[in-house]
Amino acid sequence: MKRDRRFDTAGASTGAPFLRRVVSLPEKFDTTRPFNVQAFSQGIDLSFRTNVTFLSARTVAKSTLLEALAECCGFSPEGGNRDHHRAVFADRSDLAQALRLSWLPKMTEGFFMRAESFYNFATYIEQVSDLRAYGGKSLHQQSHGESFLALFANRFEQGIYILDEPEAALSPQRQLTFLRIIHEIVTPGQAQFIIATHSPIILSYPGSVLFSLDGDTIQEIAYRESEHYLVTRDFLNSPERYFRHLFDTPSDREGDA
Repeated sequence: MKRDRRFDTAGASTGAPFLRRVVSLPEKFDTTRPFNVQAFSQGIDLSFRTNVTFLSARTVAKSTLLEALAECCGFSPEGGNRDHHRAVFADRSDLAQALRLSWLPKMTEGFFMRAESFYNFATYIEQVSDLRAYGGKSLHQQSHGESFLALFANRFEQGIYILDEPEAALSPQRQLTFLRIIHEIVTPGQAQFIIATHSPIILSYPGSVLFSLDGDTIQEIAYRESEHYLVTRDFLNSPERYFRHLFDTPSDREGDA
């Protein structure tokens, strides 16, 4: 049933991804922190066959894995590209040291974006960079959504882009704009995106692959089988049913029985 994830549209990504596979090294991987995430219980073996891959989870597992991948790619765990190091990180995290990445070819350009630390990144950019590279306007002088899109539209070209919850500052309409930006960058085959998101809009990107980290292993699932799609669909179809469950007291529900 996974094939229903692939839609026949012009938005599908082309070209092979740069990062092909991520596996955990048994000699460095055990069941203690930070490895005691349920989805990592049998180790990590993740293959990328498309240029847009999504990670979904109700826990911190997706962000934990994304940060380790970013470190392995040479990005600061606080976010940015390989040149944006606000502090010196002498050693990679334990999880990053336990991962092996397979490339074809190796890609050193790209960006790691963490929504939670974007303010600090924007401040750093004002101190060290030419704002013309970010649309010619301070990221702090734009709305949160505008600053996110300014980064995506002006700085994302060729490379690997690891994004943690980019929808945090994006309205539904701007999430659609974000999908267009992904399409424009991915279509020439020059970029790869690995994105952790809860957004059913962003998750719908044609030709992408979705991995769930909510079980004992990392599993590929179909978009229409994901919790984010199902809950959003059911709520929009019948919000009153959700309201009754959320707002009614136990005695109210007993009276309706």
